[in-house]
Amino acid sequence: MDFSFLDDPKAFAFTSDDRHEVDAEYEHLAKDLTFALAPVSNPASFCHDIKSANKAPGLMDFNKGTTTLGFKFQGGIIIAVDSRASMGTYISSGTVKKVIEINEYLLGTMAGGAADCSFWERHLARLCRLHELKEKERISVAAASHLLANIFFNYRGYGLSCGTMVAGWDKTGPQLY
Repeated sequence: MDFSFLDDPKAFAFTSDDRHEVDAEYEHLAKDLTFALAPVSNPASFCHDIKSANKAPGLMDFNKGTTTLGFKFQGGIIIAVDSRASMGTYISSGTVKKVIEINEYLLGTMAGGAADCSFWERHLARLCRLHELKEKERISVAAASHLLANIFFNYRGYGLSCGTMVAGWDKTGPQLY
């Protein structure tokens, strides 16, 4: 097997021109997505409307949040998250897994709405696998993070509740976004 392509590390460098190519190449994927919205008149203001109407007192008082930490060091990355799922003052579970495996080399963390985070990170896993099949190489951590950011950007104003970190190991070493 010929591994001569590994002799020149500069061939694997990710430049700003490469980032524009990745953006252009995957822009169509973000545009083609469809997402079923809640059957309410204005999904973007749903939480505010419920709270102001006082229909569910305390339900929309988000006093606590997820603690997510990521540390990058020379030998890798450490990700730490809490394991409690809550909504306002109600704690639904104390053993939620808030680290999602995107692939063997990428992890995503969940903060916010569990359904939103889980759905979009699983979708990111599918996009990363498609990239791997098409390009015959793994997607970089930066490109995977950028894909997810573009998806979230396209759905801004629709009430998505998703805060995430994408961490992993690629050709340039450990990365955290």
